[in-house]
Amino acid sequence: MPNDNLKSYLHLHLIVFIWGFTAVLGALISLDALPLVWFRMLFAVGFIGIYIYFKKLSIRITPKVFLQFICSGFIIALHWFTFFHAIKISNISITLACLSTGAFFASLLEPILYGKKIVYYEVFFGLLVIIGLYIIFNVEGNYFWGMLTALSSAFLSALFAVINSKLVQKHEATVISFYELSGGVIFFTLLLLATQSFSSDFFMLDAKDFMYLMVLSSVCTAYAFIASTSVMKFLSPYTVMLTINLEPIYGIILAVLIFEEKEKMSFEFYIGAFVILLTVILNGILKSRKKLT
Repeated sequence: MPNDNLKSYLHLHLIVFIWGFTAVLGALISLDALPLVWFRMLFAVGFIGIYIYFKKLSIRITPKVFLQFICSGFIIALHWFTFFHAIKISNISITLACLSTGAFFASLLEPILYGKKIVYYEVFFGLLVIIGLYIIFNVEGNYFWGMLTALSSAFLSALFAVINSKLVQKHEATVISFYELSGGVIFFTLLLLATQSFSSDFFMLDAKDFMYLMVLSSVCTAYAFIASTSVMKFLSPYTVMLTINLEPIYGIILAVLIFEEKEKMSFEFYIGAFVILLTVILNGILKSRKKLT
């Protein structure tokens, strides 16, 4: 029904706006990237676990599938760590601009992992992304390590998306998320134990950090993931892909409004970021049209 589609479309924009706000929360939380991600995943597992309990979803899986989910969780944990670490050592605008390259990493990974045919317009778009990145690197060289970390995060995000695209065809998305986030918690718990990072101070969160973490794990992680899967029942792939590509734009606008001078970049930065974002959106349009024809 048209009304359902309109409601779902507006809902999707709300979800993408929430995802854009994730970077802002990462900058507001005073914790380092590793404990930040650990707490985020731990709380999100709890919220999704509650959802599974009330929805009475089965979480029974085979040991082989469990291993796949855990390995995928390891990748998403590293993605979030590098994402928040990039924000800490640079800023939100730099991180989100570089993170927009994820779609093109995915276009390179799919032929390698699944033997998918190389799409030549994606190669052309990839060259445009490199031009956009060159402009940013050229004028914002003082953020070199932040950009490199953000690009690593984009690669991990693409790897996770490519792997998950196969897993979600056979398993319930909420159950996948529950196990993947649990896997991330396990991995970082072992890492924190190995580095003897757990202490009484580690768990002493101030009120502001705790509040931001609760919003990050509940609204920006558990809710946004579950809601995003439900709206896809009513919207076309074209609409979904095009709308999701607005996430960096929302995030950069929010960052400039909230942090003001810290997030204001040079004019050349915005040219480079515009080249990357426009390329990502055009790629999404072409891909969606090909799927619909």
